[in-house]
Amino acid sequence: MDKYILEMKGITKTFPSVKALSDVNLSVRPGTIHALVGENGAGKSTLINIISGVYPHGTYEGSYQFNGREMRFRQIREVEREGIACIHQELNLAPELSVAENIFLNEKPTKYGFVDFDAMHFRSKQVLEKIGINTDPTAGGISPEEKVSQLGIGRKQIVEIAKALVKDVKLLLLDEPTAALTEAEVDVLLDILDGLRKSGIAMIYISHRLDEVMRIADDITVLRDGQTVETRARKDMDKDTMISLMVGRELTNLFPKEQHTRGELALEIRNYTVPNPDVPGQNLIENVNLKAYRGEILGISGLMGAGRTELFTAIFGAFRTKGRGEVLIDGEPVTIREPREALERGFVIISEDRKKFGLNLMMSIKENTTMASLRKVSSRYILDQNREVKYTQDYIRDIQIAAPSIDTLVKNLSGGNQQKVVLAKALFCDPRIMILDEPTRGIDVGAKYEIYKIMNQLVDQGVAIIMISSEMEEILGMSDRIVTMSNGRITGEFDGAEATQEILMKASVIGRDEE
Repeated sequence: MDKYILEMKGITKTFPSVKALSDVNLSVRPGTIHALVGENGAGKSTLINIISGVYPHGTYEGSYQFNGREMRFRQIREVEREGIACIHQELNLAPELSVAENIFLNEKPTKYGFVDFDAMHFRSKQVLEKIGINTDPTAGGISPEEKVSQLGIGRKQIVEIAKALVKDVKLLLLDEPTAALTEAEVDVLLDILDGLRKSGIAMIYISHRLDEVMRIADDITVLRDGQTVETRARKDMDKDTMISLMVGRELTNLFPKEQHTRGELALEIRNYTVPNPDVPGQNLIENVNLKAYRGEILGISGLMGAGRTELFTAIFGAFRTKGRGEVLIDGEPVTIREPREALERGFVIISEDRKKFGLNLMMSIKENTTMASLRKVSSRYILDQNREVKYTQDYIRDIQIAAPSIDTLVKNLSGGNQQKVVLAKALFCDPRIMILDEPTRGIDVGAKYEIYKIMNQLVDQGVAIIMISSEMEEILGMSDRIVTMSNGRITGEFDGAEATQEILMKASVIGRDEE
């Protein structure tokens, strides 16, 4: 058996005006999980796109060997025939088809020239059970007949893995597979990957969640600025060393928490209820009371499905159903029917899904930054492009957005820089109350640190910040005060200095066992 199933040597990839990869080397051993880590923009996705055939032979320089043979792939199908499969962060599934139809999406079994549905369902059941998944829906399993649209994100990830396994995969590429998963779903996925490793399948695992990397990886390669920094066995790498190699400097404190002085009451919610738009007579949010003050970071903790996003989206006027109850801003009762009215009151929300709700990916940094408050750069309803350029340049400088120019399309930025553009857009609205929903999801430790510093600056300026986060370390590391939610209700309130993971988790599951 070859020492390495995959060997990449001297890989260089250049786009117009930017070199994404420069002389990168990567060697993956059979039957191992090889973690690929680095900041956003380090070149991880570009390298994965070369391996998976998105960038064909001839568009890059260097040697690409798989199973000891030089590969010159021209199409993605050629890559898949060799036994290489890629599971991207944005899943490639047909939601209205069944689990079985998705697993065999491109290669359905046939009989007498027709799709053999019995064989398809039987083989789907086999592959799901092979990775330890129960296929009995009455026992909480995944049925091959079930529509993918009825599955949660964690189960959709499992369907993607099953889809890869029916192609006799030898190397599985996973790009941020746990970014949107709960802790319980992460445990299930990592157990599945461990089982695949034991069966001899090699994997390349990209993740910003470094604790997961330390838990699952055999080997770790660090990329920085499009170059290979170092490759080590996991046993020879600790988390602090990994971070230092990724960012090129020591981050002595991942959470630059500061002492804040609480100011006046900024936002008060009284007896607030949000009806469930999909289930008549049922409420998603039930009788919530909450206060947020200027000069503090209020952390909102809870498990997925607790109702955190629904609560604040409804208050902002952007949810599918209208909430009932009182909302007071600076002590004054307000009625917010749509986001425009919220923005006029200095009430801004940054969505957990920046690509869907926070940005227009086909527009430039400049256009995205100013789009929510065009009045500031207009005179008599005519856009003043000089003012627009000046404002955008100021924000690029202050927030340190890395881009060739303000006219760069947002789709070409790294995740961390996209999130900074979302922040710039929000700051351009002169916020006085700011909701940050999963503000650092899918971005690297260096970009996270910079966003935390911006949060501290805003608090010092008197902005009330409400941070919704599924990362317990982030909640504990940055919050002055923490409120927990479960099943649409407030279940606890804690001083940030006294809260612990155990306390927050206990408060976050209240009511789940009772219902």
